[in-house]
Amino acid sequence: MKIGVSACLLGEKCRYDGAGNKDEFVVNQLASYFELVPYCPEAVIFGTPRESIRLVDVDGEIRVISNKQQKDVTEKLAEVSTTLALKAFNAKLCGFIFKSKSPSCGVERVKLYQNNDSNICEKKATGLFAKAVQEKQPFLPVEEEGRLHDPWLKENFLMQVFAYRDFDEFLQSNPTIKNLIEFHTSYKYLIYAKSTESYQSLGAIVANKDKKEFASILEEYKINFLQAIALKGDKNKTYNVLLHIYGYFKKELSKEEKEHILSSCDEYKEGIIPLIAVVKLLNLYVKKLDQTYLKKQKFLNPYPKELALRSDLKAYK
Repeated sequence: MKIGVSACLLGEKCRYDGAGNKDEFVVNQLASYFELVPYCPEAVIFGTPRESIRLVDVDGEIRVISNKQQKDVTEKLAEVSTTLALKAFNAKLCGFIFKSKSPSCGVERVKLYQNNDSNICEKKATGLFAKAVQEKQPFLPVEEEGRLHDPWLKENFLMQVFAYRDFDEFLQSNPTIKNLIEFHTSYKYLIYAKSTESYQSLGAIVANKDKKEFASILEEYKINFLQAIALKGDKNKTYNVLLHIYGYFKKELSKEEKEHILSSCDEYKEGIIPLIAVVKLLNLYVKKLDQTYLKKQKFLNPYPKELALRSDLKAYK
């Protein structure tokens, strides 16, 4: 599974000053699960070290200007960004981690200066390369390395990455309508934890009351599914999902077992214990009571447990 990464985050010395900007989480943890593919449009054009650049609003148009020589390099950066975005598309990436604040790689809140001679700026732009990648692949999971220090954003991003990969593999399997129904069912509670409306919309597509061709259904489902997994879950929706799952086998439990599960769900909602504690408890009963339907639910095992994303109390808001 491949993830694109701004090359400096991998420690490559490709920044304008000849340094790298190694991100420990990306290098030390994600490298164990993904093939990290480096990209740096600025180094391709200007080499390293080089003159720094900035985004400048010139008569309502965003231009890329070198800081010392005040040279306009917009066309060069735009051309290489488009070329690398196509390369990223062909690489079949499952996500992309960009360098924050970069005039080429920043996803949001990149400084946009008012003119060449001014230090006045607003943090409201997007880097040219990041923009090109998102235009080429509008549903590709993307995030900035700085935001991945937030447990909630990190958990949501990586859940999206694994679901994105899962759906891509599903598409490559030459699926039938039966396969689509099975796939849709397996993602019920993961999507419920993001939006019940999204799951219902996806269900309507699968039901196909208008008798559309399967290829048309699949394309419509793809767009709606990728939009759904891009949504961020929250604690209340996740809590409701836990109760739904518990409801499948509560009649087979003793009074003490019911109280233990429900109190664990409440403690999760109150921020006393992390989600993984409740999920492990539910998985125990799913296995013990041989709940076939629940065994297939991606919500209970969305990604490798070693990532420990659900072990942080702050992973859910």
